[in-house]
Amino acid sequence: MGERPDVPEEFVERIDTVLRAWQGVTQERAWVGTRWKVRGATIAHVFGGEDGRFRITFRGEPDEVAAFGHMGPPYFTVSWGSNVIGLLLDEHSDWEELAELLQDSYRIQAPSAWAP
Repeated sequence: MGERPDVPEEFVERIDTVLRAWQGVTQERAWVGTRWKVRGATIAHVFGGEDGRFRITFRGEPDEVAAFGHMGPPYFTVSWGSNVIGLLLDEHSDWEELAELLQDSYRIQAPSAWAP
């Protein structure tokens, strides 16, 4: 197994710019990488994998989780959450699409009075 690389600061900044626009979002170091939360609920988590690739996980509706899982790379599913979608990040990532997905994740995790 390889070591987990640090996520490029550019990736963290781009994600932070999207998520910090919404009420109550905080950024913190995670056990690996960086995560964003609202009222203790994780909205997104970005980290480097042991394979040297970068990943972000975020929340989605159950039908979206299944759809993205079937699409395959750059999307993936995880075994630890029924509403979690994963996405591999690299220089070809669609940051506009990711921003939309992060907004959906915020809506799922945030109190309904806060959701945009």
